[in-house]
Amino acid sequence: MKFKPREYIILGIDTGTQIMGFGLIKGRGPNIEFLGVDELLIQKSYNHNFKLKKIFEKSLEIIDRYIPDELAIEEPFLGRNIQSMLKLSRAQGVAIAAAIYKNIPITAYSPRKIKISITGNGNSSKEQVICMLKYILGGKKFTYRNLDASDGLAAAVCHYINLNVYMRMRNPNTYF
Repeated sequence: MKFKPREYIILGIDTGTQIMGFGLIKGRGPNIEFLGVDELLIQKSYNHNFKLKKIFEKSLEIIDRYIPDELAIEEPFLGRNIQSMLKLSRAQGVAIAAAIYKNIPITAYSPRKIKISITGNGNSSKEQVICMLKYILGGKKFTYRNLDASDGLAAAVCHYINLNVYMRMRNPNTYF
């Protein structure tokens, strides 16, 4: 009997309080297929609670549409503005709550870890990450208005790469 690797759909999220990026992939063994990217654009004038509600609703909408097996989320970058960091952390928490509500396992990655997984260099530019994503995904063209969607896609690909490496370390003769 031949081993058939399991198929995974992974949702990657780059959280933000004005622009939130979503990227989706399907992976089986060494193959990664691009499923889509999306963005949530939130007007600056909205109050923070309304923004959190929109983030929760959009996250649930994408989860219900694609039914991902796992969620990969980019950890907030530690900046100097404490208030911005708190708002960003709340936004991330709401997206995580949507995944928890749907019983989806969550893994968080630092921006540096994502860049290392995609390009091999933790100091890569966003443009270098996008170039490597296109290469990894077989030259597929994905469209987005802002870089946040590609950051969400990068989180998803990073997670799949790290899952695959972990599973091969446990059993080097198979892909999961």
